Amino acid sequence: MLFAYQPRGSSLERVSVEANATVPENGVWFDLISPTKEEEQKLESALHIAVPTREEMAEIEPSSRLYIENNVRYMTGTLIFNADTDRPKTTVVSFILAAGKLITVRYEEPQPFTRTTSKLGRGCPAGITGEGVLIEILDAIIDRSADVLERVGTEIDVISRRIFERGGARDDPNQSYQAILRGIGRKGDLTSKVRESLVSIGRLVLFFANDADNIKLPKDQRAQIKSMARDATSLNDHSSFLINKIQFLLDATLGMVSLEQNNVIKIFSVMAVVLLPPTLVASIYGMNFKHMPELEWIYGYPLALLLMIFVAVAPYFFFKWKRWL
Repeated sequence: MLFAYQPRGSSLERVSVEANATVPENGVWFDLISPTKEEEQKLESALHIAVPTREEMAEIEPSSRLYIENNVRYMTGTLIFNADTDRPKTTVVSFILAAGKLITVRYEEPQPFTRTTSKLGRGCPAGITGEGVLIEILDAIIDRSADVLERVGTEIDVISRRIFERGGARDDPNQSYQAILRGIGRKGDLTSKVRESLVSIGRLVLFFANDADNIKLPKDQRAQIKSMARDATSLNDHSSFLINKIQFLLDATLGMVSLEQNNVIKIFSVMAVVLLPPTLVASIYGMNFKHMPELEWIYGYPLALLLMIFVAVAPYFFFKWKRWL
């Protein structure tokens, strides 16, 4: 699909460019979503650019993602989507700046694009250009990353309380620890994807900022780009902190599981020691020897039972006295 955004008064109007329609000359933003070959060729011939393929967008080398060719700036970043679900994913998006127009190439629907479309549809600065639209999108991406990290931090605090507060994970250890481990795993996966996105966007913003003089951006836009670069750096540091905290919680949970297992093994060990002496006594009196005087005693049987009880209870109190239990 190919959408063109044209200035209409104080907002941008979204227009779908059909197969038999021409590319609007006054469009400032052209959004390619899972484009067909025909749509790519139409945009390439109209704007004199080269639209990167999906395979080229997936390259991870900075030289393949951030470069200038024929005075056209190509920037590719990694964005996160489905962050509000249990299966967050990342996708690559290419931003192309050519003669004051922005072309975006993407194959998913990250939330920052929806926010930017809605915001510019309600109102935008007069005389907005492709560079201005790109700044709006990058700002929405960074804001979205901050929101996700804030939510992850809150959920990590909840998991931390479940692990360390009395009555949390001990109510039903098996089910509780399984749920905690799954929660930690999901938060770790989400945070790592946000960090991957922030690293990519941080490089993109820095590349954009370094080329601001050549693009001749206004002073306020340059200041905004520098502010976004600082925000991306600080959020990246915050994501590193969250990842370290998640690793700590993972280690703590595994330690708790190990303690629970040790308690179970300790109970079985004590039971084995407690039952061993009575078994020995019962084995002795179960022998079929002819000369065993106790067999002819009137109180031989109850005395044997009392002896077995004594030798079972004595180790238990001995362990308690030694504080092994």
